[in-house]
Amino acid sequence: MTSNVFPKGFIWGTATASFQIEGASHEDGRGESIWDRFAATPGKILTGETGIPACDSYHRYQDDIVLMQAMNQNAYRLSIAWPRIIPDGDGKVNPLGLDYYDRVTDNLLKAGIAPFITLYHWDLPQALQDEGGWANHRTIDAYVRFVDITVSRLGDRVKHWSTHNEPWCISFLSHELGAHAPGLTDRKIALQVAHNVLLSHGLAVPIIRQRCPGAQVGIVLNFTPAYPATDSVPDQVLTRQEHARFNLWFLDPIVGRGYPQDAWEGYGRDVPQVGSDDLKYIATPIDYLGINYYSRKICHDPLQEPGSCLRNVRDETNMNGGDWEIYPQGLYDLLIWIGLGYNFKNLFVTENGASYKDRISPDGKIHDSRRKAFIHQHLERLLKAIEAGIPVRGYFYWSLMDNFEWALGTSSRFGLAYTDYSTQKRTLKESAIWYGKVAAENALSE
Repeated sequence: MTSNVFPKGFIWGTATASFQIEGASHEDGRGESIWDRFAATPGKILTGETGIPACDSYHRYQDDIVLMQAMNQNAYRLSIAWPRIIPDGDGKVNPLGLDYYDRVTDNLLKAGIAPFITLYHWDLPQALQDEGGWANHRTIDAYVRFVDITVSRLGDRVKHWSTHNEPWCISFLSHELGAHAPGLTDRKIALQVAHNVLLSHGLAVPIIRQRCPGAQVGIVLNFTPAYPATDSVPDQVLTRQEHARFNLWFLDPIVGRGYPQDAWEGYGRDVPQVGSDDLKYIATPIDYLGINYYSRKICHDPLQEPGSCLRNVRDETNMNGGDWEIYPQGLYDLLIWIGLGYNFKNLFVTENGASYKDRISPDGKIHDSRRKAFIHQHLERLLKAIEAGIPVRGYFYWSLMDNFEWALGTSSRFGLAYTDYSTQKRTLKESAIWYGKVAAENALSE
């Protein structure tokens, strides 16, 4: 391997999530999800959309596969809409939902694109939420059944499975901060949700292996590397706390290290109820870890006193359109830390991307040179990590196309393809054409 060439067999792809692209929320027997309910609540979505029609991929998935082929992708990370398979979460199975993912899978494989399926990417059936959602232990059992049904149907063709996407977002962002569905603001509930999601992961892994011989099974975690703003003790203390609560809280139990003790003690009475065998199940061995990386956090105590509010210091001159600081070195630091500090045989960068306010130029093209530079800088750091011996097997850009970006609606464009929401026409951006060249050559182009 030279300085700009990736290992043979490297995976090149993009990622999406079912609720963000499919639309068709009331078609072919699909049930209501927590995101349908949340998006329909006035004031929850910045631009007022409801997720209908999103990118209408339920009807236009073949067009999306053409985009992937044009970018020479050999893999695609997609998720399954639980309410499309089991409308009420734990009752009658909807055969039309399974038929849809059958069609998507077969068309991907026909195009030479390997499906990397995420089983849960946030669209919990609303009927389960009405009974307490992920804070209710019954949802764990319902999830394991959903996994069994889905993998039994697709496991003869799909070999890469992730149990969950970003448990931190499922729990804290959605149940403590209230920014995502179901929009709760209760730390104790958030911590119980976090634990129950991890437990459901551990219980699902052996089911996937049983239903899909030879499966590669993992989980996708979002990481935000934390750095102290200064060498002061308060800044270093805040950094360790942030790292433990955001990163270690999910990673360490998965590898059998349990919850970080300092974070556990800091949560006091809010800590979750943990069954006697829960940590053993959570630590069920997996084949890979998916890593989502967007930005870093610099931790500073403005009063230089223990217990003061954490303040995130950023380089305001180097931001993307989503108001996140661009820091490619963070990806390298993250990969080195995980690669050397843990024993994963396979790592994938499952999300990495930048949002900008893209526009179609008079020449009909989308000149997004800043996104191209963003990807280039991050791939440079990824290559350096591989050269250092870190087992990174693939890279998935977020996202394939502009889509319904959760609470930001359609105001935030992460896609390699531009989506005209009035016509649903997709147009490859300048960055997409370049990314396709990188994938075709398996090397980092200038």
